[in-house]
Amino acid sequence: MNIKRYSFEEIMNCEMCGDATGKHRIMGQRLNGSQGFRPKKKTGISVSVKKCTKCQLIYSSPQPIPFDIQDHYGIPPENYWTPEYFNWNPGYYLSEINTLKRIKEIQPGMKALDIGAGLGKCMLSLKNAGFDAYGFEPSQPFYERAISKMGIPSEKLQLGQIEDIDYWASTFDFITFGAVLEHLHHPAACLEKAFKWLKPDGVIHIEAPSSKHLIAKIFNTYYRLAGTNYVTNISPMHSPFHLYEFGYNSFVELSKKLGYEISLHQYYVCDIYHIPKFLHWPLRKVMQWTNTGLQLTVWLKKANN
Repeated sequence: MNIKRYSFEEIMNCEMCGDATGKHRIMGQRLNGSQGFRPKKKTGISVSVKKCTKCQLIYSSPQPIPFDIQDHYGIPPENYWTPEYFNWNPGYYLSEINTLKRIKEIQPGMKALDIGAGLGKCMLSLKNAGFDAYGFEPSQPFYERAISKMGIPSEKLQLGQIEDIDYWASTFDFITFGAVLEHLHHPAACLEKAFKWLKPDGVIHIEAPSSKHLIAKIFNTYYRLAGTNYVTNISPMHSPFHLYEFGYNSFVELSKKLGYEISLHQYYVCDIYHIPKFLHWPLRKVMQWTNTGLQLTVWLKKANN
């Protein structure tokens, strides 16, 4: 058994907007394991899940901080993915690159950075699109496979967390946080650091879980009707170790501090789990109409000054 050790940090102010958390709504409790349909039958450690009333950020308080980051992410990628996942194809990340071209004029040789590079597939797609692509990855097994199996040059990829990595100011034209920001304990500070690495008029792309997700609301309603105070939002102490769900207003409020422009934001439905398949089509339609899909994507542009 992999025993994880944590310290716990009480959250006093919203990470994104700075609002005092004392008046934020307590949504319920989240266990350190899968809750299933009968969470009252489960044992474990739980943390409170709260929602910012100003910017709609969902977070846990206290927030669990692992003693060793490899306890969370040091798992071999073969445990996650089938062998086919180690095959890169030119269509990977292509829609994001095409969206970027709508926001910013792309020139060959521009520098790009993939934060949380995983196996390096996004780096390969950025290189294929003409970028000089760099990245870093906190999971040692993923970092090693990116070099040994995907052919990422070791001089282009670093092993480490954003809190410990550094680059020269105004180095990159494009930076991507693909399914990363929700794993960072202090996402606002990490974004501020990334903007320092970004050139004027550069773009940051973020994909993160949305705090408006309809399926989460359905499951939370079920839990309440079942007489529990559990919620399905975030998963700070078990895979995939999500610490936050973001509202669009989370990025609006942070822009007042960091001074970026939100060039575009989009919601995506993504896959639906644990709900009968005959309900998937109507639920997908509702989520498309109401912008209540699982994923929020934002494109942030640095001021050109």
